Amino acid sequence: MILKLYNKNNNPQDLQEIVDILNDGGLIIYPTDTMYAIGCHGLKERAIERICRIKNIDPRKNNLSIICYDLSSISEYAKVSNNMFKLMKRNLPGPFTFILNGTNRLPKIFRNRKEVGIRMPDNNIIREIAHLLDAPIMTTTLPGYQDDDIEYVTNPELIEEKYGALVDLVIDGGIGGYELSTVVDCTSGEPEIIRQGKGELEEY
Repeated sequence: MILKLYNKNNNPQDLQEIVDILNDGGLIIYPTDTMYAIGCHGLKERAIERICRIKNIDPRKNNLSIICYDLSSISEYAKVSNNMFKLMKRNLPGPFTFILNGTNRLPKIFRNRKEVGIRMPDNNIIREIAHLLDAPIMTTTLPGYQDDDIEYVTNPELIEEKYGALVDLVIDGGIGGYELSTVVDCTSGEPEIIRQGKGELEEY
């Protein structure tokens, strides 16, 4: 199933349908400020496990990331020092993943690693969904983004053709990008860029 959404003025019923899918443990594919991504309700362990199986990710070895609606919700799920808060405030919303030490509000599947990636994409569609859901959204890249033709990870209709059977809904937010986020490790107290992607990090 594919659903067209826009940057603003979306039908509230469409948005509620997406929130219901997530609350029921469903998976969605959606646009971000970098690439299309696959995600689920970030506090529903079985849905997260489903994504890990699709992606062939071992949550004990791979960092898992969540999308938060705003900075205040980040501090519920990750430990944020004053300096890291300033750094995130300067750079978010934006194409960054900040790796932080997680809190015990996250499901056990995250606590295996004790760390969590935090995203706050500069994309109104997914931020509006996160706001309405009132919970984090677990997020990861599409399964075959490295191997596929670029159209199959940027064109929502082709994404639906290839991955639609794996998820409950594909959101068509227009043609997506092909750059990964810049990953910033903040777990040691000093920010360290461990993957340069889209976006230039501004220091606090």
